[in-house]
Amino acid sequence: MAQKNERNQEASVYIGNLDDRVTDELIWELMVQAGPVVNVHLPKDRVTQSTQGYGFCEFQSAEDADYAVKVMNMVKLYGKPMRVNKSANDRRLMDVGAKLFIGNLDPDVDEKLLFDTFAAFGPVVQNPKIARDASSGNSKGFAFVAYATFEAADAAIEAMNGQYLANKPVSVNYAFKKDAKGERHGSAAERLLAAQARKNDPTSVAPPTSAPGGW
Repeated sequence: MAQKNERNQEASVYIGNLDDRVTDELIWELMVQAGPVVNVHLPKDRVTQSTQGYGFCEFQSAEDADYAVKVMNMVKLYGKPMRVNKSANDRRLMDVGAKLFIGNLDPDVDEKLLFDTFAAFGPVVQNPKIARDASSGNSKGFAFVAYATFEAADAAIEAMNGQYLANKPVSVNYAFKKDAKGERHGSAAERLLAAQARKNDPTSVAPPTSAPGGW
């Protein structure tokens, strides 16, 4: 597993939310199922030599990297759903405040199902977060999903509010802001700031994808 100085960004994926016990070898064995692997690198703490919760995997081709994102994202390692993104795209996504609250979740809904469902409407900034009981790990019945654009969040609300996920109809709306009592994300001010940021740096946000047909 010799490291190369120049990594092919288009053929590389970023892997995040990793458990401390995950090793380079484990990631290699997992990712090679998606395609031929050139290199795996999990940055380690210089003192403890433990991994820092993220890493990179380079494939022989961009097509293999794309396939890895599709099949490996949200797969659980040691009980934690790992985040798999194309490295080149990961830096362009920014949190603009397009954060949704998903309520009335069926207990069988996990992070991978949420990601697969909601990523259809546009780029998701971070792992969907299901609120779980600290002791049992069971879902509390609600979750949060953050998009890179308000257009994607609007499309998700329009398509998914009241739709069934597993065996229960979910409620989808903008989440309440942490610092403002009773005020939800998605305000005109937030949208204006996001539009300004995109105008100043057109590469900062990936373009939203259209909602899937038939929903």
